[in-house]
Amino acid sequence: MSGILGRKIGMTRVFDGRGNSVVVTIVEAGPCTVTQVKTAAKEGYQAVQLGFEEKKEKNSSRPMLGHFKVSGTIPKHVLREFRNFGAESEVKLGDEITVNLFQENEPVVVTGWSKGKGFQGVMKRHGFGGGPKTHGQSDRPRAPGSIGQASYPARVFKGIKMAGRTGGSKVTLKGRRIVQIIPERNILLIEGVLPGANFGLLVIQK
Repeated sequence: MSGILGRKIGMTRVFDGRGNSVVVTIVEAGPCTVTQVKTAAKEGYQAVQLGFEEKKEKNSSRPMLGHFKVSGTIPKHVLREFRNFGAESEVKLGDEITVNLFQENEPVVVTGWSKGKGFQGVMKRHGFGGGPKTHGQSDRPRAPGSIGQASYPARVFKGIKMAGRTGGSKVTLKGRRIVQIIPERNILLIEGVLPGANFGLLVIQK
């Protein structure tokens, strides 16, 4: 397998063998269940679908209940596909993927979704300095200022930094190191800050 699903629990620090303080993010990763194996002959590409976190049957649709019945698992709350998983014979329906997939000090790629902050102005969204506060301009301190030209080109160019929805975007971080693995609690301690709020979904790949 090439990856696993998890939840961001929070942050802390640990000390390495030299006594250096290392900031880590606590991730509860798995266990995940293989709910589907896609092949090039049938679906046109190779992939493995993993299910994460149990879900009540009454909260699942009938088509999804049939999907989970084929794999012999109970309904799952989150489903994600992983393409780079090696040979088809390595994984089978119903197999369980745990943190034992990884090793300490191994670099991983972590994908999450940043905190959504709603509609924000240019000072918070882009770090603008604000307008002048003198000469009676009491209504300009957080305004964006000029956004275009005069009669030519008589329009606002695409991509101008303006107010708008902030956060809630997909963020991928590469080369993050696994500092420690606690297999009995399905915990990964990953170096640095990871995207998203606590208990947000994370995809961790080799």
